[in-house]
Amino acid sequence: MTTVTATTSTRFVASADGTAIAYDVTGTGPAVVVVEGALCQRSMGTAKSLIPLLSEHHAVFAYDRRGRGESGPGSSPSTVQREVEDLAAVLGAAGPDAFVVGASSGAVLVLQALRSGVSMGKVALYEAPFIVDDTHAPNDADLGARTQALVDEGRPGDAVQLFMRTVGLPAFGVMMMRVMPVWKKLCAVAPTLPHDYALVLEHQQGQPLPTGWLAGITVPALVIVGGKSPQYMRNSQAAVAAALPNATLRELPGQTHMVKGKATVPVLREFWSGVR
Repeated sequence: MTTVTATTSTRFVASADGTAIAYDVTGTGPAVVVVEGALCQRSMGTAKSLIPLLSEHHAVFAYDRRGRGESGPGSSPSTVQREVEDLAAVLGAAGPDAFVVGASSGAVLVLQALRSGVSMGKVALYEAPFIVDDTHAPNDADLGARTQALVDEGRPGDAVQLFMRTVGLPAFGVMMMRVMPVWKKLCAVAPTLPHDYALVLEHQQGQPLPTGWLAGITVPALVIVGGKSPQYMRNSQAAVAAALPNATLRELPGQTHMVKGKATVPVLREFWSGVR
């Protein structure tokens, strides 16, 4: 693989529709691109958790998905295809053989990019948030539209609250978050929540993954699930691993949907090196 050296400041790459996508690079070595989940950006998300350990041997590309952080909102309607193009643009900078780590809805974005023919190296998928059986009630198929309406009405806090309640945070927990400094940052990216729903809602209806949906993805994939995650999540990750032609399922004892570098980075290194 190509060795990449860290950058000293934020860089930008133009997506297919001209949107400026911000990224930075930490560390030197084979490139790793981190794809964040809902409400996250490179300053507060999966990349921030992984970089301290992962950058010891890799050049970690952390980027802001469109509408977040320093990336532009885009001049054309934000669709799944636009986000796929954004990831492809970052991979253009990192290299087509870069490893990719996607967390939550970011993992789904990685799958969609692979289905669209975007070139990348080995991929690690941390808990794509699917509901594929009756161990969890289906999510409301109108969540995306409801959230967009709240954003359009100037109620980003309510949009974030709806998301938090949907993913299982108790009402008291939401109340506590509303008075924390991070709340303003979450509200600032609330307009991007419909983009995440567009990625995941189709596969949160309690139905098995469509036959053949992932059959064309042949790159080696590591599907990761936390040992303390709920049964529906463990079942859905097993389904993703079974649907991918070249995948390995790995459960991390004691872990949840929140990515922790100390538990995750050793597993990533094993996967990328092919040594366990």
